[in-house]
Amino acid sequence: MSVVSRYRAMVLTVTSVNVNGLRAAARKGFVEWLADTPADVVCLQEVRAEPHQLPEEVREPDGWHVVHAPAAAKGRAGVSLYTRRAPDRVRTGFGSAEFDGSGRYVEAELPGVTVASLYLPSGEVGTERQDEKVRFMGEFLAHLKELRERSAAEGREVLVCGDWNIAHQQADLKNWRANTKNSGFLPEEREWLSRVLDESDGGYVDVVRALHPDVDGPYSWWSYRGRAFDNDSGWRIDYHLATAGLAAKAVKGYVERAATHAERWSDHAPVTVVYER
Repeated sequence: MSVVSRYRAMVLTVTSVNVNGLRAAARKGFVEWLADTPADVVCLQEVRAEPHQLPEEVREPDGWHVVHAPAAAKGRAGVSLYTRRAPDRVRTGFGSAEFDGSGRYVEAELPGVTVASLYLPSGEVGTERQDEKVRFMGEFLAHLKELRERSAAEGREVLVCGDWNIAHQQADLKNWRANTKNSGFLPEEREWLSRVLDESDGGYVDVVRALHPDVDGPYSWWSYRGRAFDNDSGWRIDYHLATAGLAAKAVKGYVERAATHAERWSDHAPVTVVYER
């Protein structure tokens, strides 16, 4: 076994990032970031493009196996998975008649673990968008439970990465007092995420929060408005949620925050976790 093969067998590094339009991100620095990342798996959200619309260096980059799951609605949503090794199985959608064509979920089976990229609807209070978000959450929790149970029966762990569009706790956004009635920090949304993380319900672990239990943030999204990024006035809405066995093997989790506002290639920053298996 080569040194690289031994390393890959012992360590799994996973990064998740909402690219806010992959074509735009590619022009601003994503291509260079992808060339330098040590990640074994990269989960993208809000790709907002059909595969044929993407430049070759992001559609099928050297050294990666890629699956793109665009939305039926052109220019919206879209998720992708990049893996160093070929997945044993890929699944787009989670069995939802309403949402499987919306470009919000794709999963890949790798040895011993299923990794998924999720883009949960953002919502807006008092609109159909919020109603859609609530419907998605109801269906998706059922899927998360079924996936965990099925994977456990097969001796597999699960990792669902992505933009969950919910700040779970006050520590997960800077200006929480001003957002208690806004989508993304509504009591019912936070309660739903608590269910996902309840050992007796969803059964998942918020990996980065488990690694950083007593800090504000680390934030992963900052508005382009004003000086939100410079003031670190952000939200932590991009999560690695894992089954307990995999979460216990996480040794490092961090946000790849750009050094300056000008160096950002998305309004989100990559969230990376290293798992020692």
